[in-house]
Amino acid sequence: MTAPEASARVPEGEGGTARGRRGTSVTGTRRLVAAGFLLPALVLLGALVVYPIGYSLYRSFFDKSGDGFAGLGNYVEIFTDDTILTAVKNNAVWVLVAPAVATALGLVFAVLTERVRWGTAFKLVVFMPMAISMLAAGIIFRLVYEQDPERGVANAVWVGVHDTFAESAGYPKAHPLPVHPLQAAGGGAFVTKEPVTAGTAVRLPLVGVAPAKMPGDAEPAKAPAADPGRINGTAWLDFTRGGGGKPNTIDTKELGLKGIKVEAVKDGKVVATATAAADGTFSLPAEAEGAVLRLPASNFREPYNGVDWLGPSLVTPAIIGSYVWMWAGFAMVLIAAGLAAVPRELLEAARVDGANEWQVFRKVTVPLLAPVLAVVLVTLMINVLKIFDLVFIIAPGSAQDDANVLALQLYRSSFGTDAHLGVGSAIAVLLLLLVIPVMLFNIRRMRRETRR
Repeated sequence: MTAPEASARVPEGEGGTARGRRGTSVTGTRRLVAAGFLLPALVLLGALVVYPIGYSLYRSFFDKSGDGFAGLGNYVEIFTDDTILTAVKNNAVWVLVAPAVATALGLVFAVLTERVRWGTAFKLVVFMPMAISMLAAGIIFRLVYEQDPERGVANAVWVGVHDTFAESAGYPKAHPLPVHPLQAAGGGAFVTKEPVTAGTAVRLPLVGVAPAKMPGDAEPAKAPAADPGRINGTAWLDFTRGGGGKPNTIDTKELGLKGIKVEAVKDGKVVATATAAADGTFSLPAEAEGAVLRLPASNFREPYNGVDWLGPSLVTPAIIGSYVWMWAGFAMVLIAAGLAAVPRELLEAARVDGANEWQVFRKVTVPLLAPVLAVVLVTLMINVLKIFDLVFIIAPGSAQDDANVLALQLYRSSFGTDAHLGVGSAIAVLLLLLVIPVMLFNIRRMRRETRR
């Protein structure tokens, strides 16, 4: 049978169907109808994505006014301006540190909570910060990182730990009055104006300590008792609330300077020391006779005030810590979902072969979770490239240049007091170029996973 004859025998209906399919898509939908449904989405995509990207690229080649062509000048400024260079460096730190730490913590939380009864409750608590907006989280951590230990939680904990292992501060800003028997000795110390003798009571009054700053267990000061074989004295706060007290006189409402150190100095050497009791009384042996009494500078040093978390050197790590607090829960939930799909027989087989838990985790669990870990890591990397809210809220004005990132610099360059839309557009294009490789890597990885 010849080809013309075969074609002549094709049923008319089948030929008509074949000719009709030429105007349809793979799914059988007419292309014109499909284009009609896609048109609104394409218009929105073009108006909200394609056009802004194209205009930003175009605007990045013009000067501040937008009238003069600047060529690559705006891009050169990105890598020569010190402020923008700091933003680029900080972005590199964010991309390398924040996603890795958040993913590692999420992995640890997911694995450790798998075998405990209260694992679900723990996951809920860890994931809860995701319900808080970046703005609210920034305000929370701005308070957490307050320098004043009475307001900032971080410094309150830090100062508490420090004062547990180190001696706490005494009486900063305390000092004697001119009528008192003490005088400045240099270096912040005070000494008696005259040497002391055995059997004579010594009085060491000071002022300049707020009653609210006195130790809670300080007791009313007691007058020293004379002892022929010792040198007794009292150190007290010579101040009466409401007035009415007399200088150099121990009044009933005046408190002893508990814990203050007293040294007996003779010929430039310390021959005896004492520490005041709760009522301010102290006692020195007879060897101190003829010496002058010194209140060393350690009694008056400023109290330890913690760490300057939002200072130039620590502001970026501090903000990264707040980011990890928010996003570790996100990483944990995704990794826990991947962990639930891991075949348990593989883990048990490894244990039967003699592997300990660390070897099972490192050689079996982590490799099996590699696709999930890659998803989490890439997602967080794209997220931190656009980080803005936390840096803008947490970093104080004095340290904002040190904590600067590209998204914040984009805002400052585009909408600041000295706005330069050309540089702002160049930063926007740079951010797009930084995100594209990560997105392409993620798309290729997803396609490989689909082929499997």
